[in-house]
Amino acid sequence: MLTLNTKKRELKGKKVQILRKQEIIPAVVYGHGIKSESIEMPYLIFEKIFKQVGESDLLNLEIEGEKPRKVLITEVQYHPLTDKIEHVDFYQIKEGEKIHVEVELKLIGESPAVKELGGILFSNMTKLEIECLPDDLIHDIKIDISKLTKIDDAIRIKDLAIPASIKIKHNLEEMVVMVQPPHSEEELKELESKPVEKVEEVAKIEKAPKKEAEEVDEKKKK
Repeated sequence: MLTLNTKKRELKGKKVQILRKQEIIPAVVYGHGIKSESIEMPYLIFEKIFKQVGESDLLNLEIEGEKPRKVLITEVQYHPLTDKIEHVDFYQIKEGEKIHVEVELKLIGESPAVKELGGILFSNMTKLEIECLPDDLIHDIKIDISKLTKIDDAIRIKDLAIPASIKIKHNLEEMVVMVQPPHSEEELKELESKPVEKVEEVAKIEKAPKKEAEEVDEKKKK
């Protein structure tokens, strides 16, 4: 499990802009039965760790040398124009408490129905919502599409190899991925004949800034 070293944060409200200019990300740690804490961490270090763990892996969070605590990254806020990370929420895990997370679905292998029959692979979802104990958390769910050998073959949630310790928060009959028939010559000609619509350039409008972490915390407590 990766460890992220952080510091307690004194600057709050609009003053956190000072931190961002110094390539430091303001963040908050919250959880059931614990007092929310304002923290900060170097941008590049968090960015590197976030690419590895995402929002479905546990992380050891260390605050100024204190005993590491297990957390999940529950929200990452981005600047609407630059897409730079502006704020992060960490949820502190309680031992024995089940957690709800979204786990990525990862396609592996090659479908004979696509490669040999010209079928079109259609993916109905990219993530699954699950419930489990912290120690049973998995990073992703792999889907072997080499099982899709015929047109109209499909893989449903009930077909996935998922440990019994993990509860799926979806209808098990829901389709995850399937092979659709290839386009007919008429359909291909129709697609080719369709005029390309001119898209007018639209100025990107900056969204209203989210409230600072401490105000967000109050909502989470309610």
